[in-house]
Amino acid sequence: MNAHAAKAANDADAAGPADARPSLYFNRELSWLAFNRRVLEEATNEAHPLLERLRFLSISGNNLDEFFMVRVAGLKGQQLAGIEEASDDGLNPSQQLAAIAAEADALTASQQQVWAALREKLREAGVAVLSNDEISDAEDEWLERQFDDHISRVLTPQAIDPAHPFPFIPNKSFSLIFDLKRPSDDEPIRELLMIPPTLPRFLRLPGEAARYVPIETLIRRQIAKLFPGYTLLGGGAFRVIRDSDIEIEEEAEDLVRYYRTALKRRRRGRVIRLKLEADIPDDLEALVREGLNASDALVFESTGFLGIADLSLLVDEDRPDLKFTPFSPRFPERIREYDGDCFAAIRAKDIVVHHPYESFDVVLAFLQQAAADPDVLAIKQTLYRAGKQSAVINALIAAAEAGKSVTAVVELKARFDEEQNLMWASALERAGVQVVYGFIEWKTHAKMSMVVRREEGAYRTYCHLGTGNYHPVTARIYTDLSFFTADPRVSSDVADIFNYITGYIEPRGLELISMSPLNMREQLAALIDREIENARAGREAGIWAKMNSLVDAQIIDKLYEASQAGVDVDLVIRGICCLRPGVPGLSENISVKSIVGRFLEHSRIWCFGNGDALPNREAKVLISSADWMPRNFDRRVEYALPIGNDTVHAQILDQVMVANIIDNEQSWRLNADGSYTRLTPGPDEKPFNLHQYFMTNPSLSGRGAALGSSGATPTKLTIPRHLL
Repeated sequence: MNAHAAKAANDADAAGPADARPSLYFNRELSWLAFNRRVLEEATNEAHPLLERLRFLSISGNNLDEFFMVRVAGLKGQQLAGIEEASDDGLNPSQQLAAIAAEADALTASQQQVWAALREKLREAGVAVLSNDEISDAEDEWLERQFDDHISRVLTPQAIDPAHPFPFIPNKSFSLIFDLKRPSDDEPIRELLMIPPTLPRFLRLPGEAARYVPIETLIRRQIAKLFPGYTLLGGGAFRVIRDSDIEIEEEAEDLVRYYRTALKRRRRGRVIRLKLEADIPDDLEALVREGLNASDALVFESTGFLGIADLSLLVDEDRPDLKFTPFSPRFPERIREYDGDCFAAIRAKDIVVHHPYESFDVVLAFLQQAAADPDVLAIKQTLYRAGKQSAVINALIAAAEAGKSVTAVVELKARFDEEQNLMWASALERAGVQVVYGFIEWKTHAKMSMVVRREEGAYRTYCHLGTGNYHPVTARIYTDLSFFTADPRVSSDVADIFNYITGYIEPRGLELISMSPLNMREQLAALIDREIENARAGREAGIWAKMNSLVDAQIIDKLYEASQAGVDVDLVIRGICCLRPGVPGLSENISVKSIVGRFLEHSRIWCFGNGDALPNREAKVLISSADWMPRNFDRRVEYALPIGNDTVHAQILDQVMVANIIDNEQSWRLNADGSYTRLTPGPDEKPFNLHQYFMTNPSLSGRGAALGSSGATPTKLTIPRHLL
């Protein structure tokens, strides 16, 4: 260990997490950019079909847009306010913005390189995005008719002069600006053309061949019709990203009214990033910057396609040969065994469902059965992201209309779903659902549902706790766990948590569940401490954990302490990781990997050896809604539930976690310097693809063993010896 790391380790107990120990942590924002680069790398993965590679490219573009809209916007606000407070890694806002700008520009340039390569490969495969000089005369005639009949009527050219000031440009909008001149005029005119979002970004030419023309290419071909008698002197395109974060004011008297106003304000947020075509004339660029009041914005000049996220529109092309083989989730066999009676199946034994391999329809069936069952008295439900598809909402509405007591905790602060959630809240209230909005300063992020049913003269409560949202669309592409139980201890804890959210009644003595913001960080630290004690006492000690992000400095310090005590720590962290693994004397017993593939890894699972080697029946296994981030511990309502049922315990530990640990086809190893290395099977290793395994070896809920489509026992998961 170097002297700095040694001193930091010795002072860890006495010093706060933000003390002068920056070398112990990676920067959160740069770690996120590294994650988005891994997403982009999947667009170059030749194991994926071409349109799926294009999808990864578009996802990386959309991710980067949202990163600027929220994270960079927050840092820019701090910089403009003169805030110099450093993050755990020692960088103040200005330093972080400089590092972000450099890495984001490099990432954006890489996106353009990937698009150029993919464009050629797609062309060879029969899906072409045409440049201006590739359009035939016949195609030009068709495009001209489309322009005359449809597009020109939607466009609104606007002169920029003292009588016509520069207009407001909405967030994520795409615009063209031109210098034009008539022979009879002494001075050129400047015209701005915003491309309305109602227009298609690509026009598909008629015919069997998939040939597309970008909307900006078509408009430029029709300049003479848009501006008859004018000569084009110069022009260019630009795209705007605005601050889209919403900050809650603690004195907000009416949260619903505040959000309705804030959503309108968000559309007019400060310009954070401005992307321009590289060949735009200097005077037009200066005009755009001034007109957008973008002097403080991060500017990028691109020689390629503006709006990488829009490439997702091409993925809809009907070419199944260029996409993943379709996968249909299975309905859990345990529920089928009870003729579709969810309550009977849960009553018999706890059930875990592994999405998306097993269908989210089981969650809908649980709620729909509760809505229709005359013996169900009450339903309580959290809603963080429910999406635009309303199956969950419809079930709650049906239950209320059937006379049941229905309570829905609708989180208005779910970023970019605020407007949708306001709409659902209104629909629920009209149906008689008691809608609660939770806390002003905290987000309700826990995914919980409880159903109270009258049975044999008494009441029984059935609970669903998930690691993911009640969102039917994302449940088809996010890997998550759904846990169903009628355990009275869980039911009592869940009821207390609901009362806390709806009535601010702080739980006293939760029996099984730990929750944020009350005690989750402390209980997690206690679990790590126990592994430290086991290691120091010569007993087996190990930690396996899976999550989306690891940022919290206090927990990172505790993991460093565990590593120094000899605890083997294996972490599967899809996105941000601020922990520095593999540093001698500090974290050499910690390994971190990230899995990026066909599905988005989203489940949160924590496993602790509990005095024996992992995996084993004595290990402590928890599922949670929380990542290990300050916001999850301090500013969100979250849950963590220990799994007591032996069958469910085995499924989560011996199947889900083992498969994550041994994957070597879509995993990346985090190195001590912050770089990531893609794993490849060694000469003595068998290739193992986590997602492919679970698609072909379905885990049957509640049985603890997986069966293939033929009914045979699946491939046994072998744990590498160094992980035991």
